[in-house]
Amino acid sequence: MARKFLYVIAAIILLILAAGIVYQLYPGWLARVAFVPSAEFKQQVAVEPNAYDDPKMWFARPGMDNDPSAWRPAAEGSSPPSPDSAAAQSRDRLIPPANAAETAAAPVEQGDAAVFFVHPTSYYSRSSWNAPLEDRDSDHRANLFVQGMASAFADAGEIWAPRYRQATLGAFLAEDRVTAGKAIDAAYRDVEEAFDAFVAAQPKTKPIILAGHSQGALHLTTLLKNKIAGTPLAKRIVAAYVIGWPISLDTDMAALGLPACETPEQKGCILGWASFADPADPEMVTAAYDGTIGFDGRPRAETRMLCTNPLTGTRDAEAASDANLGTLKPTEGFKSGALIAGKIGAKCDDTRGLLMIGDAEIAKNYVVAGYVLPGNNYHVYDITLFWANVRADALRRLATYEGKPSPVPPAAVPIAAPPAAATPKT
Repeated sequence: MARKFLYVIAAIILLILAAGIVYQLYPGWLARVAFVPSAEFKQQVAVEPNAYDDPKMWFARPGMDNDPSAWRPAAEGSSPPSPDSAAAQSRDRLIPPANAAETAAAPVEQGDAAVFFVHPTSYYSRSSWNAPLEDRDSDHRANLFVQGMASAFADAGEIWAPRYRQATLGAFLAEDRVTAGKAIDAAYRDVEEAFDAFVAAQPKTKPIILAGHSQGALHLTTLLKNKIAGTPLAKRIVAAYVIGWPISLDTDMAALGLPACETPEQKGCILGWASFADPADPEMVTAAYDGTIGFDGRPRAETRMLCTNPLTGTRDAEAASDANLGTLKPTEGFKSGALIAGKIGAKCDDTRGLLMIGDAEIAKNYVVAGYVLPGNNYHVYDITLFWANVRADALRRLATYEGKPSPVPPAAVPIAAPPAAATPKT
């Protein structure tokens, strides 16, 4: 009997080892098996007119009770206020600066911007290509995303984060790109409806910040192209944070109607990055990217992606870890976290425009185990790795837009590239 038990244990160990080998050798195939829907695509009926006038259609918006974007992380070793406390829920509060490196800085009054935040994919089911507007597991994850990501922008203004019938995770892994495209298009239509309601709710002179991650960032690119580029609304955009979704400098930027941010104080511009640790293997990302067509109709293959260094607020730059004002290190389950300064640096690579964050053996200490994607892709942590810098960046650009002094210190100066070696004379 004991021998049979040992055989069973040995078989289980072999299966686990085999699964690990398959995951390492064929991560794309395994992901497709696990996440791509087996059901047929169902056309999504348009939401009712004025549907987004209903507060229930938002994960965050002004006046909500238990707004997840009202959460703030504390510096390491201290405790944030209870989410139910008056300090956490008051919408006209003075918000202590989430800046672990400069704890003596004065409090910052919440800014005047309206922030439209589109959350990343939180629906992982294979049962349908699009999420329902209410799903317990998906909603739980979306609230955590708003808490950990949108909160970085919330000191610049009130957060509006809509529910939408997002494309399921498997839509981004499916080989059937026609069906996947239908699911993504259906999700975008909800985002567009939500954006129209968001704009209608704002005074006509109110500055706007756009922010999204992953699928949310993808929908922001379409929103910029279809609803903002070339319109008066473009002049109200403080900045667009299109994070965790590749933008081709050659084939996409012109269609978005706003330039890439070149300085840390610039307004009316776009920021974006995709985080990898060393040793990096971005093949899954670059192969998918290279197989797509840009907004100008040309292939994106081999084109450079937009890479903003969030530590400097500039494009194609490098900064050491001491420029990081605070990485949001999440607790297990992502329900809370603390800011830890000076641990993660960043450099835009010289080839494709990936944001390299240094040694994976260091980076792994500031994330939850099991959520780093194949190839040392730190996609899930694109914002939280630089939470305090993202917060400061939004406040800095808003100050420029409003013609006011910045309430935060200047951004870090990029590390200068070494001079090119002189060609010897012959």
